[in-house]
Amino acid sequence: MFGYDGREVLAVFVGGAIGTVVRAAVETLAAPEPGHWPWPTFAVNIVGAFLLGYVATRLPDNSYRRPLLGTGLCGGLTTFSTMQVEMLRMIEREHFALAAGYAVASITAGLVAGWLAARWARR
Repeated sequence: MFGYDGREVLAVFVGGAIGTVVRAAVETLAAPEPGHWPWPTFAVNIVGAFLLGYVATRLPDNSYRRPLLGTGLCGGLTTFSTMQVEMLRMIEREHFALAAGYAVASITAGLVAGWLAARWARR
């Protein structure tokens, strides 16, 4: 009816569940203090960008590993919404430089991580 592959949907679901559990565990075990650099979110986002760069470059389109790892795991592991909430909290507490630095560092490090992973995958 909708033209989707149930196995692909299941792969995304399973990968997303695993990624979300890993992210939640990292966030719980290493919760940052308000007004400090949110290392858990930063770390999972950079690791997720690296994994996505590798998966998107290395794994074939016709494999269920790509939706499992790329869309599912990386999608569940990374979190733009948490990064956004953390930046808003920094701004509310008037930590403007910290919020700006966090935004720039997150975007830059994520792009570099994805680029490095893609280069590594092509070797």
